[in-house]
Amino acid sequence: MDIEKLQKLARLIRYYILLATTTAGSGHTTSSLSAVEMMTALMFGGIFRADLDSPENESNDRLIFSKGHASPLFYSLYAAAGEVTHDELLKYRKFDSPLEGHPTLEFRYTEAPTGSLGQGLSIGLGEALALKKLIFSDESIGIPRVFVLLGDGEIAEGSVWEAAAAASYHKIDNLVAIVDVNRQGQSQATMYEHHLEVYKQRFEAFGWYTLTVDGHDFTEIEKVYKEAISQTGKGKPVIILAKTFKGRGVKALEDKDGWHGKPLPLDMFEVAVRELGEVDFRIKGEVSKPVANVKKNQPSVAGHQLPTYKSDESVATRKATGNALTALMYGNPKIVVLDGDVKNSLYTENTMKEHPDRYFEMFIAEQNMVDMAIGLSRRGFIPFMTTFSAFMTRAYDQIRMAALAAANIKFIGSHAGVSIGADGASQMGLEDMSLFRTLLGSVVLQPADAVSATKLMQEMIEKPGIAYIRVARPGTAIVYGNDEKFEIGGSKVHYLKNKEPFAPAQEGAQGKQKTNNKVIITATGITLYEALKAQEELAKEGIEAVVVDCYSVKPIDQKTLVSLAQSITNIITVEDHWFEGGLGDAVLNVFAQTPFVKVYKLAVTKLPHSGKPAELLDFEGISAQEITKKVREVLSA
Repeated sequence: MDIEKLQKLARLIRYYILLATTTAGSGHTTSSLSAVEMMTALMFGGIFRADLDSPENESNDRLIFSKGHASPLFYSLYAAAGEVTHDELLKYRKFDSPLEGHPTLEFRYTEAPTGSLGQGLSIGLGEALALKKLIFSDESIGIPRVFVLLGDGEIAEGSVWEAAAAASYHKIDNLVAIVDVNRQGQSQATMYEHHLEVYKQRFEAFGWYTLTVDGHDFTEIEKVYKEAISQTGKGKPVIILAKTFKGRGVKALEDKDGWHGKPLPLDMFEVAVRELGEVDFRIKGEVSKPVANVKKNQPSVAGHQLPTYKSDESVATRKATGNALTALMYGNPKIVVLDGDVKNSLYTENTMKEHPDRYFEMFIAEQNMVDMAIGLSRRGFIPFMTTFSAFMTRAYDQIRMAALAAANIKFIGSHAGVSIGADGASQMGLEDMSLFRTLLGSVVLQPADAVSATKLMQEMIEKPGIAYIRVARPGTAIVYGNDEKFEIGGSKVHYLKNKEPFAPAQEGAQGKQKTNNKVIITATGITLYEALKAQEELAKEGIEAVVVDCYSVKPIDQKTLVSLAQSITNIITVEDHWFEGGLGDAVLNVFAQTPFVKVYKLAVTKLPHSGKPAELLDFEGISAQEITKKVREVLSA
């Protein structure tokens, strides 16, 4: 390393940090200043290898700022490399600037949005795993590395330790984490302050190769980076614990309380710049070029026929999704599976046996699993994450960040709703549809039978973005033929058997053909069977119920619902989910400005407990008996 040049670059980068935050009037100045030497040496000392003209070059090393609030440093590094202009820095945090307060994909060198602390290490682990185990094969050339900058405050997050355990278990030795141990949190000192030995012991216990360094001494930093990269290929992830001082380089800020997230006022800015010494604006940081590696042989892409089912079978949708996933992986080498120790419940044991190179056991660590999926998605893979639907809520922060990252992740959530029976309330996924429906651009699917589950799995793969398929524990009858088509945003309408389909009114005839013996029942998943039973019972009383299988909860099939509601203006929604946020609310949104249509919601409203599925459906008022009771009540009003 050319230490004299690195020192000049560090002064320039500190100037850029002060300039950007003071001009913006906001930003995390002190958190950025503390890590300047560590990041300057990494980027411009020959350690980090990347073609900045081609950020998506697969041979590039990757850099993730898990401490996303240090974005002034992140952008200033690229300014020093000539990739961000002086004028662009002046627009930091402005509405029309890609240099946002925390890094997002608007900035071309951002790997994933960060700043919700404790997530960057897992994202980096996902990328490093992809590079080492799925993309490149020649260890002697040097597998691209992933570098992750963390703050000492976020080490308190449990997801960091989930990632630490998974990285050592899977021997991801091309992952290098750097902890900026600057001692200061937001409101007080961090848990272990500058006691690097405490952090060291903990990471060593998790199986990491651990190094400590004075994070402001370029001579020491050079040695520690060389040792870190020498560990690639030796089976252990590496962590560098750097002792630093928050606000380094500005006396008024250094190691002082009360400056977290605050920029310097203009009068202090001028003093601070003089303190830096002479800043060389002509100097430019040079990033080493990557070395092209040998790609692994891709798995066979020969087509594999999807499973089919006989009309007299009873098959759980959780089994159907597992079977479909195994088959679909033959035809798409980009599909990978991250399992949360549920392969014997979600029927992905065969997936593991038939596709062992693309099946990764993540154990019971859902937060890490989601963020690893983000990393895998960034390297071009389509990760499927499998766990019980109830446990999706544990990783909600990671899931929402996946949506912000425009990640292409598919979630399979099993054991949804009270229909799981005797396991009890803690195991019943009842919030999950609400969780996924709130995400920008997400898809939420709930098939009733094995055929629809199989077809929807294929549809999920073909549509980029976040998609969630909600599947049930009990075996259910086959409703549909194997030649039926299921599209995202569609539905299936069930009319009374042995009767002509009810003809909806033409547009403009709103409510005119309303009768008092017709009703629409919208159902999804397990409640479709209850709705169909209710349909039969109501027919005996002269009441015609049109049942709509809303297997696509988001996007909902608005066209079909509106068409039916031209003539049938009473709608009952039935779902095995809490009253808020699920199918009922999706249907209500369709008719929010349609005064002549009345929507009545049946959903889980009482605290469930252990019991038989039929008992629980009845207890919550979503059984066939309760549906018929509600229809009578509505039509007699």
